[in-house]
Amino acid sequence: MKTKLIFFLLNLSFLLNAQIAPHIIPHPLSMELKNGSFLIDGNVSIKADAKDKATADVVGFFTNYVKEITGFSLSKTTVKSKTIEFKLEKINEIGEEGYTLSVTPLSIVIKANTSKGLFYGVQTLMQTLPFIRTNQVPQIPCMEIKDAPRFAWRGFMLDVSRHFFSTEMIKEVIDIMANYKMNVFHWHLTDGTGWRLEIKKYPKLTEQAAWRIDDWGKPWNWADVAFNADRSKATYGGFYTQEQAKEIVAYAQARNITVVPEIEMPGHSQAAMAAFPELSCHPSVHFGTSGDFYANKVEGNYCAGNDAAFTFLEDVLTEVMAIFPSKYIHVGGDEVEKDSWKKCPKCQNRMKTEGLKNENELQSYFIRRMEKFLTAKNRKLIGWDEILEGGLAPDATVMSWRGEAGGIEAAKMKHNVVMSPGSPCYFDHYQGDPETEPAAFGGFNTLKKVYNYEPIPAEMTAEDAKYVLGAQANLWTEMIRKREGIEYMILPRLLALSEVVWSPKTQRNWLGFNQRLQPHLVGFEHKGLHYSKGNFKVDIKPVVDNGKISISLETENTEGVIFYTTDGSMPTIGSTKYDKPFEVNKAMTVKAALALNNQIMTLKPAEQSFTTNKATGKNVQYATPFNKNYPANGVNSLTDGFRGTKDHGKQWHGFSGKDMVATIDLGVATTASRITIGCLQNYGSWIFFPQSVKFEVSEDGQNFTEIKTVQNTIPPISGSAQIQDFKVEFAEKKIKAIRVTAKSLGVCPKGHPGEGGEAWVFVDEILVD
Repeated sequence: MKTKLIFFLLNLSFLLNAQIAPHIIPHPLSMELKNGSFLIDGNVSIKADAKDKATADVVGFFTNYVKEITGFSLSKTTVKSKTIEFKLEKINEIGEEGYTLSVTPLSIVIKANTSKGLFYGVQTLMQTLPFIRTNQVPQIPCMEIKDAPRFAWRGFMLDVSRHFFSTEMIKEVIDIMANYKMNVFHWHLTDGTGWRLEIKKYPKLTEQAAWRIDDWGKPWNWADVAFNADRSKATYGGFYTQEQAKEIVAYAQARNITVVPEIEMPGHSQAAMAAFPELSCHPSVHFGTSGDFYANKVEGNYCAGNDAAFTFLEDVLTEVMAIFPSKYIHVGGDEVEKDSWKKCPKCQNRMKTEGLKNENELQSYFIRRMEKFLTAKNRKLIGWDEILEGGLAPDATVMSWRGEAGGIEAAKMKHNVVMSPGSPCYFDHYQGDPETEPAAFGGFNTLKKVYNYEPIPAEMTAEDAKYVLGAQANLWTEMIRKREGIEYMILPRLLALSEVVWSPKTQRNWLGFNQRLQPHLVGFEHKGLHYSKGNFKVDIKPVVDNGKISISLETENTEGVIFYTTDGSMPTIGSTKYDKPFEVNKAMTVKAALALNNQIMTLKPAEQSFTTNKATGKNVQYATPFNKNYPANGVNSLTDGFRGTKDHGKQWHGFSGKDMVATIDLGVATTASRITIGCLQNYGSWIFFPQSVKFEVSEDGQNFTEIKTVQNTIPPISGSAQIQDFKVEFAEKKIKAIRVTAKSLGVCPKGHPGEGGEAWVFVDEILVD
């Protein structure tokens, strides 16, 4: 009996000392857990160099948090039995932002090269404490951590032009960023929909351009955005005073976050041009006009041939730089519609005087001129990847948003790059099933998709990769009007990105991240933060092997169980449980749903109709490759039997600004009399039906004969997404191959927000019957 009692006590001691791994996000570079805990109670004192203000600020930040969470005031004067020490010392391996953290039962020691490192050590320590005050004595597990970030730029952008948000909301965003070691807050302060920063030399920017006709509660539509000089009519909007902006900068600095302001130029400037029409090429409607006028009828560009426009912008940036001490100033530079420049005598004269060949080079001249001004003030210019057009300014940094091609090109030119591709870094896109999620601006960037993002593209050389500063998430606010919307769209995706840009690539693990994430979600509940509960959508994917097609069902949820049907009926927990891909040899409709704890998690199941035809499973060859951001189910998605839906992020191959030419080898001579291809139009996402579709057939697989060219009859106008089948019927004949050419619209049509920019063609299944 005594032996059993001793064994029991030893086992109990082991259990009490066993450590539950802390749920730290982003995951540290190295972490070793040890037995025991450090208890934060009334017997803890602080040890730090009181003469170093930066260190003292970090200590104050930490002790204030501990007081809020525990009620204990950590002594900075009286020596207690336990200590928390902050030390600055030379540690070669961890750089400017790295730290080491050592926890024993009697001491906690944070060491770093700078106060930035100390701050990040504090953030890690804070994640071991309760999220709210519970009055239970916090126990910090004994451990040894060495940590440092992978990338220097760990950013988040918030658009406050399309919808305005309070300084309190901005501070909340900054707090969330700091909690997860993000360090750049990109503040999108101006756009065509509103100017949001006080410029004292030009008061009309906030007296007029900051306000518009109230569209609260209405579906977002750029074509409906309207201004009015009468402030009793233009009641929606707002702006930040310079004092408020300085307050935000100081608040961010205390959390090791740099605020990078963005002042859009030369395009996206309808609000400013409405207030100062003389700075545009062709003044039309403006605040001198009586009554309502639409923003999209205002010319959106500064006149590149008018020196007054440059003087205005230099004045604006002078005041901006007095507010924001950041090394970088963001000048936008995206989506410049150049028709106004083509028709402007001043712009054409500028091109002649400067020896510029075209309007792309005129845009480059504009950006170079602004960069020269910023460089003289010891600042650096950063802009969206369109600043590459016409030639990149000498020291400009490129923020690559239209995929990664712009970043790759800039890095090859030895320019710094911030990767921010729409897929997966646009947080205004859906993160779960669009059927059940709040309205988003299209796209589909799930938590797992964000977590799996790699900022260094595979095609980039090791030398070029040195120019990638990091990555950034962007939240455009067309569909977001309130605090709850911001929280929901960034949580928990921002946590996933934080691990992408901080932790070593080799340490990233989706299952491990999910496990560490769960306590943070509970913390969001405690704090009253709105967040996405997860992507419960089931992905229905084809698996093609030697011409045979199977269906695979996948989910991001690590705890879920998938149930499915193949007869079109609603799946329940009594339906077939999915465990492996199943073969398809006939037409069917698959419906699948995710269950947690024996409860179906979605109101509407995932659904995919499968069709069989004489091209099913055959190989597809493209004359030019599809855009890698829209890979659908792989190279043979046009023959996988899956028809595309109105969700353009799924079964569609996308082609930007170019025709789609696909050739399908049927293998053997096959009797056919009809060919069909499905196409998608989604005005808001720059996707348009092709102008025409040409169908060709070949009897020998080499020489092709045109059957017919089918013209599109549906205009490229706004509206909801729609699908159109283009088809041709002909006298039955034996064919060995077919070729289908969908002729692109080329550029977005007049009046579209992206007017003049590359239009997309989206295609899905090709059917041969």
